[in-house]
Formats: sequence, C-alpha cells, structure tokens
Amino acid sequence: MKGRLSKKQRKRRNRIVVALAIFAVLEVANAGFHAFDRMPNGLWVEFAAFLVPYLVAGYDVLGRAWHGIVHKQPFDENLLMTIATIGAFALVLFPDAEPHMAEGAAVMLFYQVGELFESYAVGATRRSISDMMDIAPEFANVERDGAIEQVDPAEVAVGSIVVVKPGERVPLDGVVVSGRSEIDTSALTGESVPRTVEEGVSVASGCVNLTGVLTMRTTKPYGESTVQRILDLVENASEKKARTENFITRFARYYTPVVVGLAAAIMVLSPAFGASWSQSVQGALVFLVVSCPCALVISVPLSFFGGIGAASRAGIMVKGSSYLEALASTDTVAFDKTGTLTNGTFNVVAVHPHAGADPDLLLSYAAHAEAFSNHPIALSVRASYSGEIDQAKIDEVEERGGEGIFARVDDHAVLVGNDKLMLAEHIDFHDCTLVGTILHVALDGAYIGHIVIADVVKDDAAETVRALHAAGVRKAVMLTGDRQEVAVAVAEKLGIDEVRAQLLPQDKVACVEELLAAEPERGKLAFVGDGINDAPVLMRADIGVAMGAMGSDAAIEAADIVLMDDKPSNIARAIRIARKTMRIVWQNIVFALGVKIAIMVLALPGIGIATMWLAVFGDVGVACIAILNAMRCLRVPD
Repeated sequence: MKGRLSKKQRKRRNRIVVALAIFAVLEVANAGFHAFDRMPNGLWVEFAAFLVPYLVAGYDVLGRAWHGIVHKQPFDENLLMTIATIGAFALVLFPDAEPHMAEGAAVMLFYQVGELFESYAVGATRRSISDMMDIAPEFANVERDGAIEQVDPAEVAVGSIVVVKPGERVPLDGVVVSGRSEIDTSALTGESVPRTVEEGVSVASGCVNLTGVLTMRTTKPYGESTVQRILDLVENASEKKARTENFITRFARYYTPVVVGLAAAIMVLSPAFGASWSQSVQGALVFLVVSCPCALVISVPLSFFGGIGAASRAGIMVKGSSYLEALASTDTVAFDKTGTLTNGTFNVVAVHPHAGADPDLLLSYAAHAEAFSNHPIALSVRASYSGEIDQAKIDEVEERGGEGIFARVDDHAVLVGNDKLMLAEHIDFHDCTLVGTILHVALDGAYIGHIVIADVVKDDAAETVRALHAAGVRKAVMLTGDRQEVAVAVAEKLGIDEVRAQLLPQDKVACVEELLAAEPERGKLAFVGDGINDAPVLMRADIGVAMGAMGSDAAIEAADIVLMDDKPSNIARAIRIARKTMRIVWQNIVFALGVKIAIMVLALPGIGIATMWLAVFGDVGVACIAILNAMRCLRVPD
C-alpha cells in the first residue's frame, strides 16, 4: 500500500498506527488488568494516559476546528468531533458518570481511520481515471532537414512532419503521408481491436502505434488536439455538479449547525425526562458523533466521479456529473441517421438517365459539381466516376444547406441535390422506386436524371435500439434529412418507434422542441448525432450525445456526452452506467441517513440507550460502507 499512498497520507497513517498501538496497550491495561483502578488517583491517571493517543491522532482535527471558529466558519465535522470527544473526556467531572476517556480517544482514532480510508478511496478513484487517461504524449519526433529531432509536442507547428515509431504514442492529430501500421485506440474509444492506418488516413493524438513506422503531417496545434481536448474535458468534469451533489453540499452546510443545536437541546431537556446530568451530556455527545455527515459528503461526489471514470474507460466522455444524472432519467432517445445509425459510407447503386441522356455524362457532371464537397454522398459520387475530374472546368460552387449544390461546370449550370432543390428551382423530376438516397441532376435548368445512393446500417444499430428499450427508454426516434421511404426502411429494420424525414437542420431543432414538450416532468430527451451538422440539435436537447467524435472538434464542443467511437450501442451502455451510478448514490443517501437517524432517536431524552461505541459505528462505520459502495461505480457494466 506504501507505493499507492502519498507522502502526506503515509505520514498520517503512521501517526494513526502509533496512536492505535498506544490505545491498545492502555485498553489491555485498563480492561484486562484494571491497572488504573489500583493506582492512587487512578481516574486522573487514566484521563492523562488516554489523552496521549487522543492528541497524537487528533491534534490536526482540533486545529481545524479552532481555525474554523476563529474565521467564523465553525460548523463542520471537525467541530462535531472536537465537541464530542472533549465532552467524553469532560465526563470525568461528573462523579456519577462512567469514565468515557477510552471512548473519547476511540472516537477520534476511528474518525481519523475513516478519514484516511476516505482519502485513500478518493485517491484510488482519481488514479484509476488518471491511469486510464494517461494518454498525453511526452515527445514528438519532428523531421527537420532530413534529421529526426525529439521535441515537446506543444512546440510542433501545424504542417510539420512527425515520425511515430512502433510502441510510441501519436503526439498530435495528423494525416499519414507514408507508412502502414496498426494503432491502438483503446485509450480514446475503449475499443480493444487495433485499427489499420495507411497513407491518407487521419490519426488522432493519444493513440499508440503498434507495428510499422508512420510518417504524419500534423493538422492541429497541440492545444487543439484530440488528446488535449479530452484531458481538459475530464479535468473540468467535476465543475458541473449534479443536482444531487449540490443538494448534499447545501444540506451539509445547514445540517451541522442544526445538529449542534439539537445536541444542546438534548443536554438541557434530558433531565426533564428523568436523566441525570451525566446521562444528558452523554446522550448529547452520542448525538453529535453520529450526526457527522462524512458518509454523504464523501460518498455522493465519489459515486459520480466513479461513474464518470467508468464511462471514460468505455470511451464515453461525460462533461460533468449533472449530465450523468440527466442521462439516468432519459426516456426518449432521438438519433440522426447518417453516420450514427448507418456507416455513412455511401455507394452508388444505380444511375438512371432521363430522356436519353448519357449515363456517363450524368455521372461526370455530378462528380464535377461535388468535387469540393467533403460530404459522404459527394465522396461516393466522385468514387463511382471512373474519369478524371478537371477542376479548371468548375466555377461558382454554391452549397445549399439541406438541399444540395449548385456549380458551373464547363460553362453549364449544374444542380445536384434532393427533391427540395428541384422544387425550389422549379425543375420537373421523377421519383425512383429503389430504396436509397436519390440525387437528382439538372443541366442548364433541364432534368437529366438521378443517381441512387445507398447507405449501410451499422452492425450494432438494431441491438442498440433493443438495449435502449430493455433499459427502460420509452421511445427511440429517428430525425433525418433523407427521403421518407429510405428513413422508414431503415427504421423498420432497426425497430425505431418514430421517424421524421426530409428535415433541414432547423427542422430537426423544431422536432426536438416538440419531443421536449411531450416529455413527462421527470423525463429527459437525449439526441445522438455526429456533432458537426447536428450541433444546434445537440445543444437544444436535454443531453447532447456526439457519435464517433474522435478528432472532431465540433462534437467535443457541442455535446454534453461524447462517444469516442462509431458504435451507437455505447449510448445504451452510457445509460446503464448513469443509472447504476444514481442507484448507488441513492443507496448511500438512504443507508447513511437511515442509520444515523435511528441512532439519533436512540440518543433522545426518554430513550437514551445509544452508546458512544454505537455512535462510532454510525459515523465511521457508515462512512466506510458508503465509500466501498461508491467505489462500485468504477466498474463498467456489460
């Protein structure tokens, strides 16, 4: 355990061990041999003896309590422990009271043991996350004047050539210019299967090169790289607290002065119920010890932190515990289609010329018009065209959002797009019986035919919808700009409950508004999209989830939760993690409050059967059990 404790923790542990050893010797001498009873003024000798382990273990608690009083912020667990333990020693002044010096020392000792355990648990949780997120590259091999120079990644300019050797971590985002290798993306995506990269493929920083040497051209500075954005995201996650966390923080702030007042009332009122002054003081002390809110103040944030850590290990980046809490209440999930439920890798499956037009000419004009677009549909059109694209022929390119593209090709006005583009330009067109995305083409205002493009549904898309329904999600909705028949065909294949098709970006926002208005009071709506075209919808939904966002700046900026790979099934896993975390949070709240209230009741006037040892369990024992339960959040559910 030495290597896993900080220097401060080891020093504290050693002090507690010394205090426990002294306490054990004194307890054996007192309880086993009645040594103090045989001494002159044995009671005061016992008082002085037990004061030694008490001060060795608890001098820092006494110091913090005094600091709080001096700075007018006294009401915390340090004050509760100070009053309770000093009060236990002060019972020596009541002749009819049983000596409680041993209990006073024990309360302080076990409180410190509990605090050390809490510190270790929080440290273990943080280490689990930091080890898992240990993706920051230490250096970059930059090629300068034919030589390789090892420099800090932060010093590498955009456009530089870097060499990544087998076993090294990719230092910056870039594009492979030469070489072929397998890369391990598990630190970013949670996916254990290596990915093959070669010339022309984009690679995100933080991945580990496994086999061959890669030469890359950097595309972003280190401060804007994928690895730095993820590290910033994880580090800042604690700032956005869940409502439950904020409630516990406010609760502890008001709770402590209330219980101090109630303890004083117990001490004053107990004699009216027939208790002696010593019994009254003991009842008040028991009440103070058990009322310490450590179990809640530590275990609730620890649960959320563990849940965020578990999600991170699965390649799911959660920007704060507030979003984890909201995700647990999600009962409607809306999906974009292309790139989310489907691969987004389109293929031309048919070319249908109109009125005797040449099919090769039709495809040529479409490929030239789409020459400068990075949209998957444009890429598929260009890939299917066997000729060379002469960019000198292309002029006046204009993208029309949600409709298509206009370009002047070889002095001809070319329109390539969907039904809405043809209608907007008053061009007669005809529909197609094939299921797929239909790309209409018009030349100089005349319709010359259409191209049919099909997308492939992702392997785990159907399982995603089934898993969401099994997790209690009431409705799965698809929002897409694609044609109605294409959207319906995909939805039927996947088991989607509701489909809304042929939507422009602003239409998707309006649909989300409608869905939000129909949500029950405690229900939440999550939207899952690619994080680039769907940024407005991601920001409007209760929870915006970006899919396949490794290396996507827009995804990390716009979404509340980022799925680093292309698997939609991870949204179901994210919901399971969120719900498990919230179950554990409420288990700890109910358990801690239940035990503490029960012991407090037993300490009330007229009952007074709670002992100081029971109070120790109500504080330290409950805190340790709650912390162990909270650490279960670190485990990723299947």
